[in-house]
Amino acid sequence: MKPKRIESIDILRGIVMVIMALDHVRDYFHVGANIDNPLNLATTTPILFFTRWITHFCAPVFVFLSGTSIYLQSLRKTKKELSGFLLKRGLWLIAIEFIVISFAWSFNPDYDFFFLQVIWVIGISMVLLAGLIHLPFYFILATGLLIVLGHNLLDIPESAPGFSHGFLWDLLHGAFFSVYPFWKNHNFLIVYPFLPWTGVMALGYCMGRWFDPMYDGVKRSRNLTRLGIGILVFFIAVRFGNFYGDPVKWSPQKNGFYTFLSFINIHKYHYLCLAKGLTGGYLPMAATLTTQEVFDAFLGEYDEFKTFFHGHSYTGNQLGAAAGLASLELLHTKKSVLARAELQRTLDEELKTLWSLPHVGDIRQVGLIAGVELVRDWRTREPFPLHERAGLRVCEAMAKRGVLTRPIGNVIVLMPPYCTTQAQARRMVSALRESVEEVLEKPAVACQAPTASL
Repeated sequence: MKPKRIESIDILRGIVMVIMALDHVRDYFHVGANIDNPLNLATTTPILFFTRWITHFCAPVFVFLSGTSIYLQSLRKTKKELSGFLLKRGLWLIAIEFIVISFAWSFNPDYDFFFLQVIWVIGISMVLLAGLIHLPFYFILATGLLIVLGHNLLDIPESAPGFSHGFLWDLLHGAFFSVYPFWKNHNFLIVYPFLPWTGVMALGYCMGRWFDPMYDGVKRSRNLTRLGIGILVFFIAVRFGNFYGDPVKWSPQKNGFYTFLSFINIHKYHYLCLAKGLTGGYLPMAATLTTQEVFDAFLGEYDEFKTFFHGHSYTGNQLGAAAGLASLELLHTKKSVLARAELQRTLDEELKTLWSLPHVGDIRQVGLIAGVELVRDWRTREPFPLHERAGLRVCEAMAKRGVLTRPIGNVIVLMPPYCTTQAQARRMVSALRESVEEVLEKPAVACQAPTASL
């Protein structure tokens, strides 16, 4: 008889998948995705904040439930069979991370970088659990608790002056986008260290005992409720003390609700690098933002040579800063605000005229930033193959009409500067319309390599 699936676990997995999908949509389409952090309490809104905050549960839930599933399989397999299965499945996941996922991130068949992310973490944790399952149940539980509750103790030596990370340390605990060359022009990029995740999987395995078909359902519900409340109380106590677990301390904000957001805003990333997001690439200006812990690590006397050199090329550039301050003064004037609003309305009206073109599949606009997606057939939204370079050819035709822009694949980007006149905005869209008609509404010809880059 086929084992009955546990509906509550499947529902939880489904919820996590939906949350992850929503987060990735926000990450790629929200106007501030690449220039700000939705967890930045100075600029975020409560709804935007929670679209990112809730995703902190996704990877832990997946890893935890992987452990639970392993325990449930132990009810149908011998330990030898289960151990072999975990070893093979773990190595297979690691291979998928190295071969498939790394290529999907880089599209580089030379594999300059091998990314060690969530799939790698699940794989290596399975390999380790293949050995752990042969140990007593309560030893596995104690190991999981020790890792999950105690791994932040490793932050103490890590934050000490002069501490030097190494490959093994970053692999276990300290990595965040740490790069390690292992062969000429080939590198490991460690995004997720595996030690904490192995602890999470071990605890998930132990939780599986409560989902044994022979375990009383009422008792399971009562135990889960008590455990959930207990963990929340424990979290509140530790977080309130601002002494362990998270290097970013919570602090009072502009009102009680935002103070609550600060309290639950558990740190995830150490660095935030801003350059193009500050100026759109028009000025030499950049900034490197870090957590207080990282910032303090680079404080010291001049002769200690602890300066954080990475990212200084344009940080605090005098010319860029002066031009930026002057631009901000102009942008905040009433006249400038009204002019931008009028320019946006003009661009919006002109873009609507493109819908009549059979090769325009979508028009996306936020303020004065617009993307016009070119497709082979607007009815089915069948895309042009990238090798036909439809977007590039349209941009070359626009250049002949005096409008310089660039495609992102088959999406034509229109991003007029704020000094653009309404007549110039109309000319931009008109040039795009004429170029689409010229290039795409006539029989395709063999593509030649472009003679000049735009």
